[in-house]
Amino acid sequence: MSRFARRWPLFVAVAFSAVTASCTSAGTMGTSAAAQSKPGAWLLLLSANSADAWRGYKMTTLPPGWSVADGVLSKTKTTEDIITKDEFSNFEFETEWKLEKGGNSGVFYRASEEFERVYWSAIEYQLLDDANAPDGRNPLTSAGSAYGLYAPPRGIVKPAGEWNSTRIVVNGAHVEHWLNGVKVVDMELWSPDWEAKVAASKFKTWAKYGRAKTGHIAIQGDHNGALSLRHMRIRSL
Repeated sequence: MSRFARRWPLFVAVAFSAVTASCTSAGTMGTSAAAQSKPGAWLLLLSANSADAWRGYKMTTLPPGWSVADGVLSKTKTTEDIITKDEFSNFEFETEWKLEKGGNSGVFYRASEEFERVYWSAIEYQLLDDANAPDGRNPLTSAGSAYGLYAPPRGIVKPAGEWNSTRIVVNGAHVEHWLNGVKVVDMELWSPDWEAKVAASKFKTWAKYGRAKTGHIAIQGDHNGALSLRHMRIRSL
């Protein structure tokens, strides 16, 4: 047996170990990179009998008219808007909601408290009983719309008294509105298309409308109709 032949098993073992170590290292690095790209943990915005994550707009406490019971945040009449105590930049927000007949509300995001009304700064995801509320006649103000700017397809929202699911994804300039598992709005903030739509809307009079890159989540309370929300949560992207 030659000297090379005697050393061959040792050479193979060393080479195999090196390749294994390399693969293991690459695998570990790949897992780490993937983990870093994953969204953050879900933060619950509502518990069984507490809405501690919320307060009134320009207030320190939850305004009268809002109540929590069995994991459902609700109002039965016109009251003040509420906002999250925390602010968020890039996020995924989820909730379920239902309105009484003719009800009208909304979820605002990246909201500021600089102004008299929350909608002077924040874009609204419309919550609506399309079949019975006046805003339901216009696709631009129907359920799931980016209110006054981008219209969703018809026929996705459920009737008054039934639970709907909402998902809002905000990542930099990219925004998605989802309604009952269907993506109904896909928009790029500050794009030429978005700027043109704002210029053609009532929001053109508010210079900071939709400009913030960080802000509160807000729920509209100052419109008619009983509103119920449950399973509210958010995570950072």
